[in-house]
This record gives sequence, structure tokens and C-alpha cells, in this order.
Amino acid sequence: MDATNSVSKGVFVFKNEATRAKGRKKVQSCSSFLDASTTNQLWFRMYKKHWERTWNMIIKLQTSSYSKIIGDLLKFIESCQKVNQYEGCLPTAALLTGFNQNDHWSQFEKLADDIQNNTFSIVVLLPARDGANLKQAVETIVERCVESQSKDRNVEKQFRKNQFNLDVLEAWYQEAHARRDVKPNLVIIVPDFESFNTTVLQDLIIILDSYATKLPFVLVFGVATDISTIHSVLPYHVTSKIKISVFQSEPSTTNLNNILNEVLLTPYCPFHLSSKVFKLLVDIFLFYDFSVNGFIQGFKYALMDHYFQKSINGLSAVIDDERQLTAIVHELSPSELEQIRQLPSFRPYVESLQNPQEVIDLLTDDDHLKRSLTPMIMQVHNYWFTFHCALHVLHTLVSDLPKAPLGKQIRELYCLCVASDVTKLSEFKECIQLLSFLSKEEMLQKIQQVLDVILIWVERNDQLSIEGCLVYDVVPVEEMANGLVVLSDELVAANHDPIVSEKQHDKSSFLSPHMGRQELREKLLTAAKHSKSESAVTKAIERIMEYFVKHIFCRYLRPATSETVPLVELFLYNDSTYLRQHIVGAPRAAVHIALNNPQYYTQCDCCTLDESSCIVPSLPDLSIAYKLHLECGRMINLFDWLQAFRTILEDANKDGVEQQVDPIIQARFTRVVAEMQFLGFIKTSKTKTDHVTRLTW
Repeated sequence: MDATNSVSKGVFVFKNEATRAKGRKKVQSCSSFLDASTTNQLWFRMYKKHWERTWNMIIKLQTSSYSKIIGDLLKFIESCQKVNQYEGCLPTAALLTGFNQNDHWSQFEKLADDIQNNTFSIVVLLPARDGANLKQAVETIVERCVESQSKDRNVEKQFRKNQFNLDVLEAWYQEAHARRDVKPNLVIIVPDFESFNTTVLQDLIIILDSYATKLPFVLVFGVATDISTIHSVLPYHVTSKIKISVFQSEPSTTNLNNILNEVLLTPYCPFHLSSKVFKLLVDIFLFYDFSVNGFIQGFKYALMDHYFQKSINGLSAVIDDERQLTAIVHELSPSELEQIRQLPSFRPYVESLQNPQEVIDLLTDDDHLKRSLTPMIMQVHNYWFTFHCALHVLHTLVSDLPKAPLGKQIRELYCLCVASDVTKLSEFKECIQLLSFLSKEEMLQKIQQVLDVILIWVERNDQLSIEGCLVYDVVPVEEMANGLVVLSDELVAANHDPIVSEKQHDKSSFLSPHMGRQELREKLLTAAKHSKSESAVTKAIERIMEYFVKHIFCRYLRPATSETVPLVELFLYNDSTYLRQHIVGAPRAAVHIALNNPQYYTQCDCCTLDESSCIVPSLPDLSIAYKLHLECGRMINLFDWLQAFRTILEDANKDGVEQQVDPIIQARFTRVVAEMQFLGFIKTSKTKTDHVTRLTW
């Protein structure tokens, strides 16, 4: 809809954004709306502890990944400060950020803070919304430069917003920094280069260049696509006035893979997502917004919902040692212990026990169940430890195979392994066949890479032991390494000389008058297989692949089900339908529900409807107009619509005499028609002035 073109005719008031309030309100610290009875519950305490630890690990990882690009940008800005004279062009940094648009603003806010804190510069963030025209862009730059350096607000108040221009900035800059030997740079950051008005940006660069001899401007462009975008948007006479230095930030996909590999898909984050839930979050990331922050918030919502569903899910939180786990178990009430007994995975565990008395105690004695929960939960922790170790081993083997049948990323393997037995997949068998074709040197290199991965897991466990945290059972991991070392020694000692088969097949044994065609075919295939000359290297590689499949993948990459892992429901979140409803927006359905049945959201008694098609006068005006428009066809007569609206709001004339429409009702109707047009349900008709066209069906 146009800014001032509406079905309703009237006066539209636009507030002056430059007008400032006389006093600035202090920002109130947001306190939690949860009461003490909620925050003291087990599920909330465990959720808060788990999320804080996970978030700190993510922040630490992102800080380390951003440190290099931020360090290079800071060096670039410092080098611009050392140049005392203008070199004929504006120093410009083009930061290639990728398509993660939702994360750009937070990234550039952090970049602005780092530049402000680590260099002698005045930093201005100039998004596209603050540069709709040249005047607004210049006013924003000048105002924020003055704001950033003025500790006293009275200095800022001596100028009105429409008085901010580059001459004022030049005079203020010379007055504020005249006595300094080294003067600060004026860093202007444009976080959304593609969204900026092209004409405004061209004129702004030319104007800044004209003042560059007196004001040391440095430009930073946030480019989401490619460096060629700058040259396609800016003509030559503009690009000739800027000297571009390109900085490549980490792509959002790489950033997400690092977070998954180092934080979320590790045993140190015991909360795990099922295949459907994980695939939902990844698909939203890959096919919607490339937002790492959006993925993290979706993961956080799943974590919160998992703990909120049942208080016993708090047993799956991050723990420091077994004593802390034991203390948590002793907090469980009898009803919560009964919930544990009703878990689908609890029954197979009880049925697997050989001692009948122990079975009776687990089902009837709460104290005995509490004593048994600690080793059971530790068993699940150790399961995830070996599962992720075997997952990284499989990724090391198959990530660089031709066409990558199982995928190239850990997240792709995780979806397959957590959903079903990966060893039964045709893609897995294809990968094993490709690995068996490797040469001796390539196989030894693969084994060395696998041993390095296993060593990392052992070292992580040792580091946890030093820190006094939870220590996992590393015996299975050490057995993997020992078995691979023995087999690799055999492969090193093996040679390529063919092994002569001792068994000789008599050709006459194939010929028999009563032999069928199928039997003859099987005997020929068997003879052909045995007649192949195999070397010791081939035999050793076969034993290595058999060891990988039977002793590592079949044993430790089995999916977590109620039949195999006790209490797995406490660690695995699989409600993908509920998660989709809350993180995937459906605005059209939400608007329809809100207008067709307002009581769904308002929860007020006056809007209660016996049927969804009912219309009562207590409904909001917009809801009444919306429900009436649903009864119309493609063209809606405004007069008929008004009469129906009026009939709902006031009693009909008993004598049938048409009365004058109440001006208040007419004004209310005019307002709701404008709101319906704003929401996109109707539009004005060019053929009939007294009709509107319905846009939704």
C-alpha cells in the first residue's frame, strides 16, 4: 500500500524523527517473570546450567574464529591512521560476510565495539535504513560522531538534527582534536552494502572524498555476495575515489560446522536431537536464512522444551562428577521415580536383568532405584562418548571419498547414524568397497588419521580429569586404537607377492549330467573367486576393513533406541512437529485465527464463540469486518459491507425504516477497511469506485 493512499481519506501525520525527548529514560534492567517456585525446580536449574555452559563454549569458539578477521581489520585501520596525508582516495575495507543476513547486525556491532576499544577511532554504524536519502545519511554520520565523543549531552543539544552537516563535523573535529598530535580516524561502517540506495551511496562517497583532506574517513563495507558487487553498483568515477582492501570472513556454513563439531555434536553436550529435529533445524539454516544465530536459538528452544516437558529430564544435564549426579537423583520425588519406571527404555533394561530380586527392588523400592540410576545414567553418558568417537572415525574415513556417498560433514553422518543402523545402508557398503581399493600407503595414512582422532578424544578425557569434571570410560576407545595399531603393523610387514591357493578345483567336477544351470553358475562364480591371486597387502586391508565394520561401527554406531540404551529418552529430543510449529512462522494462519477467533489469543470471556462462524457485537471491529468479508465474493460493495457491519453493532430498526448511519460507526468502519487494506485482504477497485477487490480466497 502506498504511504498516504488509502480507501479512507484523511490527514496523515508524520512525526519528526529529529525531535528529541526532553529527558532520556534510564534503561530498566529486565528481571525474570518467573517466580522463585519455578526457578528453584530441578528442570529449570539444570536447563540454565546446561545452556550457560553450552553458550559459553559457543561464544569462545566464535570469538576465536572471528579473532583473525577482526585482527586484520584493526591492523588495516591502524595503518590508515599512520598515513598523515591524503593519498587521493578513501581507504575502504570490503568485508565479505556471506549470506547470513540475520547475523550481520550483531557481527558489525561487535566489530564497531572492537574498533572503538582497540584503535583510536570514531566509529559510525550507517545501515541502509538510516541512509534513505543523502541528507539523512549525512545527518546520521555527523550526529553519531558527535554523540560518540560527547560525554556531556549539552554539547549535543546545541545543534538541531537538521543542522548536522559535514561543515559542522569539520569544525567540531578541528576544535575537539586540535591539540592532539595523532588524530582519530572517522570509521563509517555500512553493514548492508547491497541494501543501500545506490544513488545515495555514490553521492556520499563523492562528498566524503571532497572532505577527506581535512577529515580522515575510513569506509567499511559489509558485502554479503561478492566483491564484484561493488564494481557493478558503483561506476568508475566513484570507485576511482576509494582504495579497496578485501577481507574474507568465515562463511556461515563453516561457522555452523565448527559449532556442531566442537560443541553441540559432542558427548560434552549430553542433550541430543533426533534425526528429524536436527534435519529440520539444518534445513531451515540451509534453505532459508543461513543464520547461525537462528540455528542456535532453535537448538535453545528445543533444549528448553525438553527440560520443561518433564522434570526428570534434568538428569541429562551437564554434570561435573558422579557425586553431583547422585545429589540430583536424591532430589527426585516418588512421582518422578514412577515416571522413570514408565519410560519405554526402562522395561527392556529390567527384563535383561538375571536376578529376580533386583527386578522386584527396581519396580517397588524407591531407594534401590535411586542407587541404580547413577550407574544407568553414566552408562548413557559413556554410550554418547563412544558413539561420537566412532562417528568422527567414520567421518575421517569417508569424508574424502569420490562423490561422498555418506556426505562430507559430521552433521550429515549424524543424521544417518542417529536414525538407523548405518552399517546396513547401501551407501555405507559402497564406502567400504571404495576404501578396500586403497593402496597400502593410502590405507596407512587413513589409519594414522583415525589414530589421531582417537588420541584427541583420550586427551580431552584426560583434560576433564585434571579439571575435576566428569570422566568417561576410555577403555573402548583405547581398544579401538590398540586393534588398529596391530593391524597397521601387519599391513606394514605385508608385501604384494601373490598368494598361491592350495586348493585346486578339478574341472571335471563341474560337469555332471544331472547338474542344473543355477548350480553350475554358482560353482563357476565360486571357482572364479578362489582362483583370483591375492597378496598379503590385500588380505591385511580386508582384515582392517572388517575390524572397522564389526568391532567399531557395528558396536558403537548403533542408534540410540529404547531397546539398546536405558533412559535414552532423557537425553534425546524428538518432537519435531511441536518444534516446527513454534520456530517456523505461519503468519497467514496466525492472522486468520486471530481475526476469525480472537478469543484464541485474547482469552477474554466476551469474545467466546459457540461456533467459529458466529459474529457477536463484542468482537473487535477488525474481526467483525474480516468475518463479513469472508461471506463475500471477489468484489465487495462498500455500502452493503457497511450496512452489515452496522447491523452487527446496533439493533435493527423494528419498523424497517432505514436510519441514518451513526457517524461513530461509519468512522469505525472506515478505520477497519483501511486496516484490512493494510493487511493485504482487499484493494481498491479501478473499475467500480464503490467496490473493493478481495485478494484472498
